[in-house]
Amino acid sequence: MNVPRLHPETIDQVRHAADIVEVVSDHVVLRKQGRDFVGSCPFHEDKSPSFSVSPGKQFYYCFGCGAGGNTIKFLMEFGKRSFSEVVLELAQRYQVPVKTLEGADRQALQQQLSAREQLYEILALATRFFEHALHQSPGEAALAYLQSQRQLDSSTIQQFQLGYAPAGWEVLSGYLVDQKHFPVALVEQAGLIVPRKSGGGYYDRFRDRLMIPIRDLQGRTIGFGGRTLTDEQPKYLNSPETQLFDKGKTLFGLDQARAAIVKQDQAVVVEGYFDAIALHAAGITHVVASMGTALTLDQVRQLLRYTESKQVVLNFDADAAGTKAAERAIGGIQELAYRGEVQLRVLNLPEGKDADEFLQTYSAEQYQALLAEAPLWLDWQIQQALSGQDLKQADQFHVATQQIVQLLGNLPNASLRTHYIHDCAERLSQGDSRLALQLEADLRTQVRGQRWHGRSQKWQRPADYSLREVAEAQLLRIYLHCPDYRQDICNTLNQRDLEFGLSHHRFLWRQILEVEAGMESAAPVALTNANELNYSEDDHGPVLDLVTTLRDRCTDFPQEMQQVYHLFQLDEKTQLDILRPPLIIQAAAASLERVMAEKRCRHLLKLWEEASCAGEAVPGQEPLLGHYTAILDGEQHQELADEEEYHQQLQTTANPEALRLQWLFYKEKRYLQQLDQQRYVTLPDLAQAP
Repeated sequence: MNVPRLHPETIDQVRHAADIVEVVSDHVVLRKQGRDFVGSCPFHEDKSPSFSVSPGKQFYYCFGCGAGGNTIKFLMEFGKRSFSEVVLELAQRYQVPVKTLEGADRQALQQQLSAREQLYEILALATRFFEHALHQSPGEAALAYLQSQRQLDSSTIQQFQLGYAPAGWEVLSGYLVDQKHFPVALVEQAGLIVPRKSGGGYYDRFRDRLMIPIRDLQGRTIGFGGRTLTDEQPKYLNSPETQLFDKGKTLFGLDQARAAIVKQDQAVVVEGYFDAIALHAAGITHVVASMGTALTLDQVRQLLRYTESKQVVLNFDADAAGTKAAERAIGGIQELAYRGEVQLRVLNLPEGKDADEFLQTYSAEQYQALLAEAPLWLDWQIQQALSGQDLKQADQFHVATQQIVQLLGNLPNASLRTHYIHDCAERLSQGDSRLALQLEADLRTQVRGQRWHGRSQKWQRPADYSLREVAEAQLLRIYLHCPDYRQDICNTLNQRDLEFGLSHHRFLWRQILEVEAGMESAAPVALTNANELNYSEDDHGPVLDLVTTLRDRCTDFPQEMQQVYHLFQLDEKTQLDILRPPLIIQAAAASLERVMAEKRCRHLLKLWEEASCAGEAVPGQEPLLGHYTAILDGEQHQELADEEEYHQQLQTTANPEALRLQWLFYKEKRYLQQLDQQRYVTLPDLAQAP
């Protein structure tokens, strides 16, 4: 879109008028937390709410992916739109007068404020046109269909703005182009008219169809679904993808279901428009409909923004087509389900009915009861694998077993695998307890071969990574949340000559030292970007609020801070982890020393091998090799007597360097044993700890 340069005064007025909490709430479920609001980040797969919005600063920031900025940037990033488009939209929303730098362009700007806005206006007019036509004589059959066959009352028809497209070839195009004087090219871009193949003008895309507007989160029409009232194919005709309408990113009814999804903490996805409409009419309003395609990751992620427990229920038709649709939907999001990022369930209604048909026979309460009992997607998949199979036939038994093994092999959680292996063995055995035991063992063996080999990045880390990660995180967490023990941590690090080895922990430690140095010198510190220090009061005067200050600095270092943000928050587990700081500091320091000692052991091993290869095998060297191997294997071993014995062997061996390295290695292993004693807490330690 070619928009004249906006006057800085307009941009400033928009920035001051737009409320970031109000704007972000259109797209993210936010809840109050202290002075700020938090929610799940819309820019990445957020397992726990890490997206923070500050009304005081009019700023958002995600501690998971590092996204951050003001209201304008949020809309630019979220909608992939230009700066000018977003400013103009906010100016209209908050009634800010629009000024441009070139006065001559102002009239052109008013005439062509935004191609998108004109498309919205065209589609809004088309919606009202179809609504009006529904209540005219040509729309009598369509209205009767809604009232008799779909059993919808006037309030529901009005709520969803249902309408009728007249049967003529150029009725709508005549209204929009000839009467309302919209450019024919824009009406085509809105997906409402189609150019004739002969090149002789345009004709209406929707003719003699019941019209269902598809709306965005702001309730604006972005497309239509048209249902035939005759035998014309296709039965449902959707708008083509346009600048406003993307099937893979749109869910029908989400604008009206959003609040209910938040309240119910659950989203229900149905196949058809009328399934969603019927459920809303029955008072079950946390329901949306897919767009006739497989449920996409983008659509699921939209839903997950509004349900804290990540509950999504698929209620597709129970016939063969509906089953395949459910399987396609699961296939598109099963990675999220396996990782536990969505609690996916599948509801099949009895007698193969869809939701609309079910409600015409049964009550909303009965639907709710079935919804509450909907099985988890994996249970449903297992049932599908067993359904229709004669388990007494070897070939069918084999097919069912292999499908189950493939499903269970992808489960990353060991206890969950055990549960399902036992359950599936019971199902396959058909009540034969002895067979069930054998099947359980067989399934476990087969599932083991299907497990997530190489999928978890933790197996790609060095062996000491986890130990160092935990130890350094414990020290930093205590430093942040237990001010009385900060000096103890500094003393321990200095006395033991320790430092933070992981880059993100080194970064945080450096920020801590800079913040504290800034407090002491009361002078600007490098890299602070003029952020203010935060203080609270106690009996002794002002106290630096280290956690708040560091969080404020995060906007300067988004990539680094996203890796350490979890240290700023305490949950039930991490509160227990730092319950006795002196013991934790001792254990963490010993763990860090152990990492260093193990590195020295590996280095000594390498040097010893090189020295052994350079020397000749002589009597007396073989026992040393055997002793050394025993240490590496963790076996019980005899200590070398003492330094005197070492010196005696040193005089007799033909390879003194190998002996010296072996002796150093032995001493290092003894030191490791001492460190392990410091890493583990005994009951007397707990009794004496403050």
